[in-house]
Amino acid sequence: MRVKDACRHFQGEQGGALIEAAITLPILFLLLLGATQFAMVEYQAIEVANAANAGAQYGTSSPVAAADTAGIRLAATSDAANIAMSTPQVSISCICSNGATSTCANTDCSSSHIEQILTVQTQATYTPPFRWPGLPTSFTLNGVAVRKVMQ
Repeated sequence: MRVKDACRHFQGEQGGALIEAAITLPILFLLLLGATQFAMVEYQAIEVANAANAGAQYGTSSPVAAADTAGIRLAATSDAANIAMSTPQVSISCICSNGATSTCANTDCSSSHIEQILTVQTQATYTPPFRWPGLPTSFTLNGVAVRKVMQ
């Protein structure tokens, strides 16, 4: 008698695993899709930041290279060739080595020397392949590198 009762008890639970899988698989799929999309955004953000660093690295190698804005832009865009990036912005500012402000004129720093500071800014827009409710349709990714030009 006990064996019959046990068999009846387990007969009602035969489809339980199938129902659990049917409920959890769509949730797991959405989590995987969200993680993949997050990874894609992060990859492009790293590319944009690395492009700014590549432009700054080229420009800070010498004062001549710092004046070559076309070369700096080319170094930045070449580093991130697989993403669509807007034209990198390049600017040079100057300070005196003693901390005083300077306008990049040699007469500004009478008791010290002028140090050039190169700033490279990169920007790209990422449009996700899937639209998620509550999130924007595109993301603006920015990269900035600020370095001192070697004298």
